[in-house]
Amino acid sequence: QVQLVESGGGSVQAGGSLRLSCAASGRTFTSYAMGWFRQAPGKEREFVAAISWGGGSTRYADSVKGRFTISRDNSKNAAVYLQMNNLTPEDTAVYSCARSRAPIDLAPGDFVSWGQGTQVTVSA
Repeated sequence: QVQLVESGGGSVQAGGSLRLSCAASGRTFTSYAMGWFRQAPGKEREFVAAISWGGGSTRYADSVKGRFTISRDNSKNAAVYLQMNNLTPEDTAVYSCARSRAPIDLAPGDFVSWGQGTQVTVSA
């Protein structure tokens, strides 16, 4: 089982950057693709980005392509990161780290568990 704890959220102005981190515990971390989702107030949770077990494949939502970058550390640190640049107010949401059902399954429907999330607020 993989436990997920997010950090790095905060408040920034439009055009700014944030880097989210997700610390993963559990010996099987490297067995799964990982991802990020977000949920804005009054909206459904939406897929943001995903990365395969070894980092060789990534997938992004159209709304964040070219601005966000997902990466992972499979060393003893066992973490997933989301670098977010050129943020806009539309990026305001709670961002959650997620685990896929398999090593290379990156489709939004492949994710089966989520962390508690970290708040990101972007002001105009």
